[in-house]
Amino acid sequence: MLEKRYLRSIRLLSECMQAFEKTSSKRVRSLGFTDSQFDIIATLGNTPGMTCKELGEKTLITKGTLTGVLDRLEQKGLIQRDRGEDRRQLFIKLTAEGEQQFATAFPAVVKQGRAVFSEYRAEDFDALEAQLLKLKATLTRS
Repeated sequence: MLEKRYLRSIRLLSECMQAFEKTSSKRVRSLGFTDSQFDIIATLGNTPGMTCKELGEKTLITKGTLTGVLDRLEQKGLIQRDRGEDRRQLFIKLTAEGEQQFATAFPAVVKQGRAVFSEYRAEDFDALEAQLLKLKATLTRS
């Protein structure tokens, strides 16, 4: 019986994540970004910038994909790469145009995402967060 419940729960979790990603991706693409590009813009926004390593740790982008995404954002004039004092470290930050894109795109994506959860009250978020934190703790212990 518990095995059946486990499989059902995992399927529901997967279906929720897929549905969330689908709607989020649609919003992000309507603003002219890929999911990975938006992830970088959102991560760099309101910061002085960060190293490539920090950016990789804070985004959901694999190291192999990161360079190509950064190349495309640089071509669009949205980021710039600088060598730090340690010449081995690459420092990434938004350009003025990148900051402007962040200031426009980020609130729009958050607003549209928030609308999806318009029926959720504070206690709904509390319950959801408690279960997600419990799940995360379980998964990271393994």
